[in-house]
Amino acid sequence: MGHDGAVQITAEFTVEPFVEGAPGPHVLAAIQVAESAGLAVDVGPFGTTVVGESGLVLRTVDGLVRAAIDSGATRVSLQLTVG
Repeated sequence: MGHDGAVQITAEFTVEPFVEGAPGPHVLAAIQVAESAGLAVDVGPFGTTVVGESGLVLRTVDGLVRAAIDSGATRVSLQLTVG
């Protein structure tokens, strides 16, 4: 089974190590990828959230995970919510 047409996906991610108020280059790299994709980025105290059309969000998640790891992340936690 699947979805017909585009659906909205909410992606919430946390890039570690994370120091509240002082995000490192690995965190900023992930956020930059999401912003460059044209997604609205909501940075919260425990994670960052983006919402958009499924194809765009999934492509962006791939890029932001790669950017975070390439910039020194030791862990990237990701949760996707469809609908």
